[in-house]
Amino acid sequence: MFEARMKRLTARMTDTKTDGVFVGPTSNMKWLAGFDPHGDERPVMLVVGPKSAAFLMPALNADSARQHTDLPFFTWSDAEGPADAFATLLSETGIAGVANPSIALDETMRADFALMVVDALPGAKRAFLADTVGALRAAKDESEYKLLKMNALIDDETMRSAFAALKPGISELEAAEVIKQRFLAQGAKAEFVIVCFGENGAFPHHHSGERRLKAGDAILVDIGGRKDGYPSDMTRVGYCGTPPEGFEEVVSVVERAVQAAVAAARPGVKASDVDRAAHETIAAAGYGDRFLHRTGHGLGIDVHERPYITATSDVVLQAGNVFSIEPGIYLTDRFGVRLEEIVILGKDGAEVFSELSRKPFHVDG
Repeated sequence: MFEARMKRLTARMTDTKTDGVFVGPTSNMKWLAGFDPHGDERPVMLVVGPKSAAFLMPALNADSARQHTDLPFFTWSDAEGPADAFATLLSETGIAGVANPSIALDETMRADFALMVVDALPGAKRAFLADTVGALRAAKDESEYKLLKMNALIDDETMRSAFAALKPGISELEAAEVIKQRFLAQGAKAEFVIVCFGENGAFPHHHSGERRLKAGDAILVDIGGRKDGYPSDMTRVGYCGTPPEGFEEVVSVVERAVQAAVAAARPGVKASDVDRAAHETIAAAGYGDRFLHRTGHGLGIDVHERPYITATSDVVLQAGNVFSIEPGIYLTDRFGVRLEEIVILGKDGAEVFSELSRKPFHVDG
């Protein structure tokens, strides 16, 4: 699989006239090579050039890293420093032989690693990975589909367990602990847990605290876990006892926004068109100024990655893209409603990974 990805990258580099790609010990390296070695201040990079691909690797980590890849290593010791090894690597991969090369830098690697590349290639034309590794990562393959689907079903079961455990008097933090334990019971680890009771739901990225559930509260739960290297992400809502005034109307509006965005999401459509479908639905209902964020973000190895579903994105969506659709309405001092699905684009439109209803959960009050 990783050999195939490297071949796709070299073909993409030809198409984009990119002479060198520099990847740090990040999720980009994990996607491309299957691992991301220990990252500290010692420079380590995966470099892909016109002739070959190779690693700049601290000698301290070389034996351990060798278990994961057959690509050449250019090693350096603490006594020597990385400069000579890096210069040799640039020559052997063919990058040093290109006058004023066009290079792509991993925007998520350490700044000192990136400056090392810039200093070594002062005449280079520089970009980030959006048109190379980023573009390839955005189109998921069959193996990634299976992992994302598996994690979505784990998220479904965890969400059911979360609402089943809620009762008046429980705190947000206590509910969050139930969620973390349920992920662990299914062989996953919680990536993030947001539990919001009552007025705290009006904060899109609320930090769960000591607020305790009481009758009449709206409930918002946004959770994601990770198993076998890939994550999940989903948001559902509910209420305790009876719903607060206006809650059911807001849920209905947000549900229509989800449906509009899912219907708009298909290959060949701009990401901004999907964002517009959700925002216009909510604006038409009179809540436009209460939808405080973009409609979605890509999901893959990272919980947030390309493509981003924003009003300003000209990215043309393609089959294999995986992203969230998560419109929300946030009413200060009252409650918030966000309904979030992760979808993958097929040739005919969007498939929702979750099999859990978006209908609000009811907690006995």
